Amino acid sequence: MSNLNGAYYGPSIPPPSKSYHRHGRGSSCNPCSCLFGCLCNCIFRVIFTILIVLGVIALVLWLVLRPNKVNFYVTDATLTQFDYSTTNNTLYYDLALNMTIRNPNKRIGIYYDSIEARGMYQGQRFASQNLERFYQGHKNTSYLHPVFKGQNLVLLGDREKTNYNNEKNLGIYEMEMKLYMRIRLKIGWIKTHKIKPKIECDFKVPLEANGRSVNFEETRCHLDW
Repeated sequence: MSNLNGAYYGPSIPPPSKSYHRHGRGSSCNPCSCLFGCLCNCIFRVIFTILIVLGVIALVLWLVLRPNKVNFYVTDATLTQFDYSTTNNTLYYDLALNMTIRNPNKRIGIYYDSIEARGMYQGQRFASQNLERFYQGHKNTSYLHPVFKGQNLVLLGDREKTNYNNEKNLGIYEMEMKLYMRIRLKIGWIKTHKIKPKIECDFKVPLEANGRSVNFEETRCHLDW
């Protein structure tokens, strides 16, 4: 077969394929997504650092101050009248209390900005009194003298009336006094914001009749923050 000018008449040769380099998805980054992720990471680090610093400060303050609970006691009570009239549901009372407040802390003083004392009987309030405000220094004992005298409307149910009659026969009454306070703590030159603790004192007080003195058992109160 003759060579026709060196031309090739065999099967067609396909064109060379073009290769494309495709970047991996992990290497690509949207600028907005990267910025948001970086910002969240920075915020998390700042918050975590602040929490650590506050924890260290709280630990140091606790080690330096060593705060102790303030103790409240009813040391004495005198009850000269406690009569309940079922005719008009009125309670006639004359109750005087002596209390002590012991602050055992060495570096913490207490401002008692307001104190309201409430006399309670079988869950019913029969009297209240606002006591004078004062400042209590560290390692100090202060004294309160709430006095409840007068008459007030008190609604007692049948069971409460039965309890009252039983206590009247015994000559000893179970009562409760609550102190509602607004206080501030003084640590060096720093004064905290106002705190509202509530003090609850449950005690038994005998009725003093015909000037006869009776013994009262000192009672420790409960502090509720």
